[in-house]
Amino acid sequence: MSTAMISAREAEVLALLGEHLSNAEIAARLFISVRTVESHVSSLLRKLHLPDRRALSRQAAGLSRAQRTGAAALPSPLTTFVGRARERAELADAVTTHRQVTAAGPGGVGKTRLALTVAADVADRFPDGVWFADLVPVTDPRRVGAAVAEAVGAGDEPGRDIDDAVLAALADRRALLVLDNCEHVRDGAAPFLERLLTACPRLHVLTTSRARLMVPFERVFTVPPLSREGGDESDAVALFMDRAAAVGWPPGPAVSEGVVAICERLDGMALAIELAAARWSTLGLDGLTAGLSDQLRTLTGGARADGRHRSVRAVLDWSHDLLAPQDKALLRRVSVFVAPFTAEAAAEVAALAPLDASTVIDGLGRLAEQSLLAVTPSGTGTRYDARVTIRQYGAQRLTDAGEQTVVRSRHVQWCLATSAALVEDDGPDWRARFDAVADDVRAALAWAADRPGRPEDACRLARYLARLAFTRNLLGEAQQRYEQAARLAGEAATAAAALRDAAAVAGCRRAGDDMYRLHRAAAEAARRAGDDVRAGCDLAAAATVAYRFSTAFSRIPPAGQVRILLTRARELAGDAPGARAAVALAEAAVVTDAFGALQTDEDNPVRETVEHAERAVLLARRAGDAVAESAALDALSGARGWTGDAYAFAAAARRRTEVLAPLPPTPAVSHEWADALAMAAATALGIGDLPQARRWGGQLAGHPLLAEAGHHATSWMLVADAFAGRADDVLARGVRFRDSWEHGGRPRSLSLGAAAASVAMVHGLRGDPASRTAWLTIADRADMAVQHRQGYGAVFDATVLLHHGDAEAALERVAPEPEEVWKWVCWIWLHWYVALRAETAVLAGHPDARTRIHAARTVVTGNPVATAQVDRAEALLDGDLQGQLAAAKAFDAAGCPYQSARTLLLAGGEHTAAGTTALAALGLGSGPAG
Repeated sequence: MSTAMISAREAEVLALLGEHLSNAEIAARLFISVRTVESHVSSLLRKLHLPDRRALSRQAAGLSRAQRTGAAALPSPLTTFVGRARERAELADAVTTHRQVTAAGPGGVGKTRLALTVAADVADRFPDGVWFADLVPVTDPRRVGAAVAEAVGAGDEPGRDIDDAVLAALADRRALLVLDNCEHVRDGAAPFLERLLTACPRLHVLTTSRARLMVPFERVFTVPPLSREGGDESDAVALFMDRAAAVGWPPGPAVSEGVVAICERLDGMALAIELAAARWSTLGLDGLTAGLSDQLRTLTGGARADGRHRSVRAVLDWSHDLLAPQDKALLRRVSVFVAPFTAEAAAEVAALAPLDASTVIDGLGRLAEQSLLAVTPSGTGTRYDARVTIRQYGAQRLTDAGEQTVVRSRHVQWCLATSAALVEDDGPDWRARFDAVADDVRAALAWAADRPGRPEDACRLARYLARLAFTRNLLGEAQQRYEQAARLAGEAATAAAALRDAAAVAGCRRAGDDMYRLHRAAAEAARRAGDDVRAGCDLAAAATVAYRFSTAFSRIPPAGQVRILLTRARELAGDAPGARAAVALAEAAVVTDAFGALQTDEDNPVRETVEHAERAVLLARRAGDAVAESAALDALSGARGWTGDAYAFAAAARRRTEVLAPLPPTPAVSHEWADALAMAAATALGIGDLPQARRWGGQLAGHPLLAEAGHHATSWMLVADAFAGRADDVLARGVRFRDSWEHGGRPRSLSLGAAAASVAMVHGLRGDPASRTAWLTIADRADMAVQHRQGYGAVFDATVLLHHGDAEAALERVAPEPEEVWKWVCWIWLHWYVALRAETAVLAGHPDARTRIHAARTVVTGNPVATAQVDRAEALLDGDLQGQLAAAKAFDAAGCPYQSARTLLLAGGEHTAAGTTALAALGLGSGPAG
């Protein structure tokens, strides 16, 4: 209808006709004659193409009602609208910019509430009104026009189709029409809207639907779940809090994390959150959390005007009933996937009668159109995903159809094939491909593990998942899955192999108690399998672990128990080369304490210790077992450390890296490799090779096993940089060390104590006693033995004291002869300790200074840093300025700029300024000259 063709007086007459007034009443109201009213009525009938006065009155009533009510014609919600500021603004812009917009999304996501809110927001942009029509009651797609006619007040007229009446009523209106719930009548809504929008060029239409209308003029606005970003400040949590407060029991701040978790589990679906909040007062946090394992049962409410919103199940029943039989079958079958899946994966799992691969792929598109599946592009291809509630609904339908066993069995087979391919292929996108299927593999394993007839599949799947989790650096899960595989194994030998792998992963995790337990369990499984030799090896490994990794235990096994294991290992192992090597290593660990275990207080029999370790190396090499050889070399490195031969000590540690480098990264190899890197870095420090120590330390810091363990990863880098005087690097890396150490539960080991003490030393050099004290406290908590402070503690403390000119206190700190504390200084601290004893004696004026210098030279020869320190001490004693300057150059060449700068300060005179500048460049204060 063109309002321009109607005069102002005719418009007044038309409005009163809508009130069903007679001509005489209209004449009296407008102060005109009855004859004039009759003339206007005749003109209106002609202009509006209406047959009689009755039709004119109906048309006038509808149009005048719309003009009067405008946005008020929208339904009035009974609850507040919460959140969605971004979606609200974007949809408002879309509605005013485009002629037809479909707000699409799954049931319960909040499409209707958003559409009503946006329609109210933009009502002032549509001067001729906003109308709302709910299409839920419409069962015949051909009756969409009738529902719209009722909403806008366009009635039936003789000789005219109801759709035409709507077109005529809205022909020139700048108005907004909201059509809610179009999904079940799309076949009628689409052609009706095409006619309507063509005939009404100023009309805009906002539809809500679980599926797109699939017409070219449609602009789709996907309504997402409520945002969970921001935790307890998110839209999802705000909605929960608002609705929970409405039932009289608003959640307090103490449960905010639990509410965040509930909203996350509900995928941010508005209806589900409202239903959960409604039950808050009766179930509480714990009840709701437990109940959400069955959302379809828990998320129900009271009677509603719209029965579809009474429960989540009702929402899904509505969507399910709209599907064709083949799509219903597909929906229930793909419910076994717990992560986004590809069309190919769906075909492998769901393609059984009445579906084949082509109907599966086609059906996925239809389910996505119905908002029952989300479509997500990814680097590994297009993926489909169903929300948790839809998966739970589909799983129940799968059980009702009697298809659970066959479909889940196909899912297990798909997971086995996918896992096997991942094990064999380590391409550049491996991580993304594993992450994409990991949850499905876990779910398939959980199902298969509970089925009596599927232990072989479950065991294979557990082994695959363990290997994949290890490669993905999920060490805790890798150990768990290896242990699960052992429980599921049908053969004892298979169980024993899985337990050995689990023990190796526990080693990577530095979980000594688990290593010990798992090696013993592997021995028991090997005995059941009739393999006494392997059982002997496993017992020997358990005995070795108890001593070699004593700092990794929360409770160290009793020495008597370990000796019994060693005796039993000797009895079972026999003369097999590998078994003899395992027993020999255990003897080096337990009998002669090659590793300096915490539980051993007596002095090591040095010669015997070396002999045992050398024998273990020889036997491991003969057996061709590189991992065993590395472990034996670790024993030999320790044994040679007791001799005071730091160079032989370091050489054995370096040899470990050469032996292990060619091997693939199995759990056992990875555990050994990380330990070898740490020992290579430590022993390089012990001989003053700071650049090499830093390189080994850098490799350790970059090791994938330690990605989540920054305290272990950075420990030796910290010590190397602290000795070099790189204060800024130490302090920056120290933050990562401390945070990771605290996050990891504040574990304890010698290397962690040394690393923390090195940070304390740098703070001491910088003149920050408060920070130094704090880090010394960390060092005490991070180490397991106070005796270690006699080694690295003495070295770091004396260095700080000398830096600040307190030679007397430094002399006292290193007063014990090396032989008195040899077990702790003879490891990697011996050269540093004896060099400091020489220097402190000179600076403190000790009468034995010359003797100490000579004694130190016999020990540190070949160590560039310690040699330069002894040379400097002698030059200071002799007043040899050129000797001091030569020492400064030697420190620079050795990669130790701190000691070079300090040498210039000690030289004094014209060199003081250069020394001060050099220390400042390192981030250190100058301190007194000494």
